[in-house]
Amino acid sequence: MNILGISAHYHDSAACLVSDGEVVAAAQEERFTRKKHDPGFPAHAARYCLRAAGLCPADVDYVVFYDKPFGKFERLFETYLAFAPKGFKSFATSMPVWLKDKLFQRTLITEALNEHLGSDIDWSSRLRFSEHHLSHAASAFFPSPFQEAAVLTMDGVGEWTTTSLAIGKGKELAVYKEIHFPHSLGLLYSAFTYYTGFKVNSGEYKVMGLAPYGEPRYVNLIKEHLIDIKEDGSFHLDMSFFDYCTGLTMTNARFERVFGGSARCPESRLTQREMDLAASIQAITEEVVLKLAKEIRTTTGQRNLCLAGGVALNCVANGKLLREKLFDEIWIQPAAGDAGGAVGAALAGYHLMLEKPRDIHPGDSMNGAYLGPEFSQHEIEERLARVGGVFTTEPDEALINTVAHALVDGKAVGWMQGRMEFGPRALGARSILADPRSPIVQKQLNLKVKYRESFRPFAPSVLREDVSQWFELDSDSPYMLLVADVSKTKQLPMSKAQDQLFGIEKLNVVRSEIPAVTHVDYSARVQTVHSTTNPLYHRLISKFKELTGCPVLVNTSFNVRGEPIVCTPEDAFRCFMGTEIELLVVGNSLLRKEAQSRALMEDYRSRYELD
Repeated sequence: MNILGISAHYHDSAACLVSDGEVVAAAQEERFTRKKHDPGFPAHAARYCLRAAGLCPADVDYVVFYDKPFGKFERLFETYLAFAPKGFKSFATSMPVWLKDKLFQRTLITEALNEHLGSDIDWSSRLRFSEHHLSHAASAFFPSPFQEAAVLTMDGVGEWTTTSLAIGKGKELAVYKEIHFPHSLGLLYSAFTYYTGFKVNSGEYKVMGLAPYGEPRYVNLIKEHLIDIKEDGSFHLDMSFFDYCTGLTMTNARFERVFGGSARCPESRLTQREMDLAASIQAITEEVVLKLAKEIRTTTGQRNLCLAGGVALNCVANGKLLREKLFDEIWIQPAAGDAGGAVGAALAGYHLMLEKPRDIHPGDSMNGAYLGPEFSQHEIEERLARVGGVFTTEPDEALINTVAHALVDGKAVGWMQGRMEFGPRALGARSILADPRSPIVQKQLNLKVKYRESFRPFAPSVLREDVSQWFELDSDSPYMLLVADVSKTKQLPMSKAQDQLFGIEKLNVVRSEIPAVTHVDYSARVQTVHSTTNPLYHRLISKFKELTGCPVLVNTSFNVRGEPIVCTPEDAFRCFMGTEIELLVVGNSLLRKEAQSRALMEDYRSRYELD
């Protein structure tokens, strides 16, 4: 039984193939089209999934879409009626699009399947629709290692739901409680994303990264005016401060009066105000998440918790939730946002619609999130030669030795191996690597390689067996979705003068033995690397440890700001030639910058729209 899950037409479109209950392949459309957060029909991703499974389109038994478009239309229509006449401008802008396209998405999806997968198949009879939050919940529970668990889903909004509690048992999964639009923790966070000058549905993680530079000075104002948080974690927003129901922006003039001015202009200088706003909304988010989790533990009695939805990508909140020890174990879907809805839609189709049994895997059944395209060594060499790359081919041991020594020498290394990751994080398959012990690497990578804001932190990849010696964490974090403090034994005390620094001045203080991955509050977004799921990456870090005594590497996604993570050898080569990455490794092919033709170098700074 082959089920193709599809998420599309909002942001982060993706496809996933589930065969006999196993997640065989999954990928986001952006990786193929090179358009960040591509919302279009995931034609390339769907074709890839079929190729990876060795299937032809006729082998697909069902296609399951991740939400119900008519439910979204109903929400929009009822919202406009409720706020009339205030929302007329937004209504007039969006209704023609809905009436022309989105209301008839069954037809549109069927036509897209005909166009991209073959017109000789009756796709309409094979097409099914899940619900948005059920797809999220299914993406979290069914691949998890739990026989039974509570599932908390938090995002902007699905059809009507913004927050939901589901309970999973074996192959069963049902939603029990919901909070409905317009009351949304995800949209509240996005409102502050917009107000601090970042792009909604893209810059939320920047707000999270900015928060430690500030103080939560606005928490009381937020609680007084914007959100009423109950003891059980449920909440209610005062919509008179927001414009996302009826307008074309997130916040309004009343919001601006409360917080002392208009929204920051994108790309303008960050001030202490934005840092304090970021710290404040982060604190509010953590309070809601922790209260919801406590209520779930108390009322359901469930000992395990699964998380999904865009808010589940808030790894700072996840880390605090883990440290509360409310649950025996927590498992978070690595593609927790809308892309993961494709996984959930396919699994919901298999287990809930078809009532098929569920196999539970130790760890989980996401294969380390390595579910995307891979290339044979022969293909790699052919493709690199075609774009003019000059390379040598090394056996594994020599390759690892060369790369480890290059890292020790302070070089930035582009590392592309095996299957591409599914989800927003690079996990050692499409990564840029560096030495975490360097006090200048964080700044250099941001400014010379990633071309992004200097305040943004980098994550550590650490050998699973060594994680508790280097971080205040002793559990798996394979998907880089948990934040933990650097171990006290590795921290360096600050002087009195350093302790008095504010805002961005904190950036250049060396706080630990691994300063390149230590954020200004001594925290780090940890990825534990396991020999079973990524043996080559594990061997590389082990070699670096042998040379330095440090089992940690800087791991950031292989891309520049605004660019999707690289997918193909050609993508990797272009990024290598457009940045100050000094060494590129693709499979067993090794490319040194000084050996490449200078004619192939390009200015990569303006190649992609800023995120």
